[in-house]
Amino acid sequence: MKPETLSRRALNRALLARQMLLAREAVTPLRAVERLVGLQAQQAHPPFVGLWTRVAGFERAALSRLLQGRAIVRATLMRGTLHLMSAADYLVLRGPLQPGLSAGMHAVLRERAKDLDIPALVTLARRCFEERPRTFTELRDAFLEVFPGADERAMGYAVRTHLPLVMVPDASAWGFPADADFAVAESWLGKAPGSEEKADSLVLRYLAAFGPAAAADVQTWSGLVGMRDVLERLRPQLQTFRDERKRELFDLPEAPRPAEETPAPVRFVPGFDNLVLSHADRTRIIADEHRTQVTTRNLQVLPTFLVDGFVAGTWKTARGKKTATLTLSPFVRLPAAAKAQLAEEGEALLGWVEPDAERRTMAFEREG
Repeated sequence: MKPETLSRRALNRALLARQMLLAREAVTPLRAVERLVGLQAQQAHPPFVGLWTRVAGFERAALSRLLQGRAIVRATLMRGTLHLMSAADYLVLRGPLQPGLSAGMHAVLRERAKDLDIPALVTLARRCFEERPRTFTELRDAFLEVFPGADERAMGYAVRTHLPLVMVPDASAWGFPADADFAVAESWLGKAPGSEEKADSLVLRYLAAFGPAAAADVQTWSGLVGMRDVLERLRPQLQTFRDERKRELFDLPEAPRPAEETPAPVRFVPGFDNLVLSHADRTRIIADEHRTQVTTRNLQVLPTFLVDGFVAGTWKTARGKKTATLTLSPFVRLPAAAKAQLAEEGEALLGWVEPDAERRTMAFEREG
């Protein structure tokens, strides 16, 4: 039987449904983080905004409690970047991600990795972090005492990608200080992550959150290679489709795939959100010509807003002594109805992010 072809809009609506962006959903923050297979957390505050835009009635304190209670951890995961993930998922999924973390380290360090004794570095780092949680600055200082004159930043990066560590939360507004301590995951959670590197469960979780998807999409999200082989192994339990480019897409048979005519509300998406980073072909969420306006040369991924389900511009907030401002920068001229919806949603966002501001303003910086 010939696979069904899914249009770009159909793929968009499937993605929005799984990302809880067709409507805010009445789920717990913990369940939301698990459905999303983690939230990218290169900076501390974006995951809070990411949950606010997806979860009905979400309160900042709810995520802080989960972090303090060790039900959610912040750790180096997909693509070698920091993510929030439930502790339960972290213990299961950290192992399958290790080959990608190792490959990523070599890709970043190149010649600097050649002479690193990674087992020795991991042993020393484990001893340091188990003595007490500490920052990576302190760890690098400890390395230089043992390996004077060595490349302490390369050693630190090798440890970050090979020793399962979690960041230690505190009472900061967004859960973590600027230079947070790290702890060994096994010590923090009372159990070591599994060592199984088979990626089947990871791929199934990805499809549930981001599918339908091609092998290249899975690789883009995870940082792993060889995903075609995993999908072939899983093929008997998956459904296949084609996109408009004739690529083969895989999906869970019962996963939501709403009609492409399904209405999509405006939404504000935080910086670094996996919504805009998790496919090789991202046209299901952002036009190719707009990608350079979202990802900057220094690898920042700007906050975006959605109109009719697609990224239509970027946004930022600024805080003065008494005033908070939300500025929107659309890629093209927006219809009056869309601007009115963004104004309403933006007012709610600014009130949530800056609840103590005496005055809040919103502006459209430019259009097109």
